[in-house]
Amino acid sequence: MHQVIPSLIFTVSDVEFVGMSLSYGLSLNSLVYFAISISCMLENDMVSVERVNQYSALPSEAAWAVSDCLPSANWLQRGDIDIKDLEVRYRPNTPLILKGITMSIRSGEKIGVVGRTGSGKSTLVQALFRLVEPAKGQIVIDGVDICTLGLHDLRSRFGVIPQEPALFEGTVRSNIDPIGQYSEAEIWQALECCQLKDTVAAKPEKLDALVAGMGENWSVGQRQLLCFGRVILKRSQILFMDEATASVDSQTDAAIQRIIREEFRECTVISIAHRVPTVMDSDRVVVLDAGLVKEFDAPSKLMGRPSLFGAMVQEYANRSSSEQATDG
Repeated sequence: MHQVIPSLIFTVSDVEFVGMSLSYGLSLNSLVYFAISISCMLENDMVSVERVNQYSALPSEAAWAVSDCLPSANWLQRGDIDIKDLEVRYRPNTPLILKGITMSIRSGEKIGVVGRTGSGKSTLVQALFRLVEPAKGQIVIDGVDICTLGLHDLRSRFGVIPQEPALFEGTVRSNIDPIGQYSEAEIWQALECCQLKDTVAAKPEKLDALVAGMGENWSVGQRQLLCFGRVILKRSQILFMDEATASVDSQTDAAIQRIIREEFRECTVISIAHRVPTVMDSDRVVVLDAGLVKEFDAPSKLMGRPSLFGAMVQEYANRSSSEQATDG
């Protein structure tokens, strides 16, 4: 029995249709690519719309200014901080981050705050700036409950040096004195204190020298020193530092430590330390663990007895020795 295999026989009209199909099929490939690309871009853009909608529904911060509770002109001249049974959570119905902290910081003290990741170090500073409102307790600074003040009246009296220096596009003058509050002589004096006077004076534009976005045309050390100059010019009685020397070289680190000793010797300084040696010369050290103050004393006293701080120092020393041995 013979098996018949059918064969394809194209007429002239069939060939024309095949050619047209191939022609349109090739163009369809780029069309599909374009359609997928546009859909991905649209999806990404809609995420931005979703975020804007989400942020528009967030509750607002406290009032920027409270007219019937303005601080006196000489408020925050001492820098005494009393924290009483402070509890903080980030959102309702979530666990507490700070679980009833009570401590007193005297005027002019240099306080180091240490603890492992998640212990509540950064949350404590956020509570002092009222970035997060206390769920319970009080923070009293120079006899005033800070929760009764407007946010501008509170935050404008503090000085802060972040771990990553923050500069804005503009000039040296606009970065060190953003609101134009100080004279040119005061600005030059602040630059001299932070060891940038010669650098700025050597530029043709002087105080009008250009600062690119995020300070990209300045070194990391110079950016950090400019931030210190901003705080020196402001003369805040309370200074917060979040590992301000973590990203600078040893020479700039030494300059920053000298600035702290000389320019802020009468100020209350609170340093959030991610490296234990940073707080060894502090007057007292706060050791946080799981949202509680476990230890609060002078470093020498904590090192002289079994303590969490002593264990952290020993752990850091062992880790440093291991890294040096590995490098060797």
